[in-house]
Amino acid sequence: MEEKLMIPKWVNKHNELYTAATRHPFTLSIRDGSVDFSAFKLWLGQDYIFVRAFVPFVASLLLKAWKESDDDSDVEVILGGIAALNDEISWFKREASKWSVSLSSIVPQKANMEYCRFLESITSPEVEYTVAVTAFWAIEAVYQESYAHCLSDGAKTPEELKETCQRWGNDGFGQYCHTLQNIANRRLEKSPEDIVLKAEAMVIHVLEYEVEFWNMSRGET
Repeated sequence: MEEKLMIPKWVNKHNELYTAATRHPFTLSIRDGSVDFSAFKLWLGQDYIFVRAFVPFVASLLLKAWKESDDDSDVEVILGGIAALNDEISWFKREASKWSVSLSSIVPQKANMEYCRFLESITSPEVEYTVAVTAFWAIEAVYQESYAHCLSDGAKTPEELKETCQRWGNDGFGQYCHTLQNIANRRLEKSPEDIVLKAEAMVIHVLEYEVEFWNMSRGET
């Protein structure tokens, strides 16, 4: 039977890239316990910068949902995401203090700057809600799948990193990502082909940027 929902279809179609993003050597090293803590500290500082850039993107998505969505509950779902980001920024500050990472002195690396510029481009009013919410799902899903794998059976995740993995790998966040996927699938099902193609290209871009971000965290350029 042919897969009708677009997101599962794309995950299957672009499986090599999706796997590269969700089973990257950086998070696999957390799972098997071989992670270099200096790499984790590098990720921590860079991701703090990214999350701060992520906030205006999600805020712009909220506005797009309010203007364009065919379902009022979309606004509530995205608003929940914004509320969670406030807690997430506080968590980064606490974690940075624990690991002696000075967030005020972090300089964004090339992969991070490029990803943040990409995020900013999606805030444009010209980017349709369907395309933007699909990107939101992809960004969140990569972290959810990556860190949930670090908590699954057989994982040897260091005790010091279990809280990090729990933050994105927990079942509640998994449900949230599933809700975002349902929103994206619903919108895509009703969209013309040009919007569907834009959304697919957006997913590919997100996955590529995610791989580069993980690479950066391992000291690769």
